[in-house]
Amino acid sequence: MRRQVTCKTSVERLLLGKVYVKTYIKGSQTLVTVCDTNLIGKTLREGRVKLEVTSKFYGEQLATTEETVEALLKADTGNIVGKNAVKVAVENKLVDPAAVIYIAGVPHVQFVRL
Repeated sequence: MRRQVTCKTSVERLLLGKVYVKTYIKGSQTLVTVCDTNLIGKTLREGRVKLEVTSKFYGEQLATTEETVEALLKADTGNIVGKNAVKVAVENKLVDPAAVIYIAGVPHVQFVRL
């Protein structure tokens, strides 16, 4: 019996480990949104919670880990969704792992810097 091997396309390999980052500035306040590339266009539901992951909100600008950390360090508020995105924030001590919630099995965290 042959084992089927699934190969990732070159686009998927290019996106591996990258996330979308978008920065909003209003007055002196900065909001940074970060999400995994594979989540754009999906709606996550769990109980009464519904999270629509749109490119309009989370952006279409790909960022490396370093660029993501740099953007989040400048943020007053952050909205982060996805395994890779949340991992970057937790590993760089930008959010407390205890603050992470899961919506349909996908990690999500928000923060406000006071």
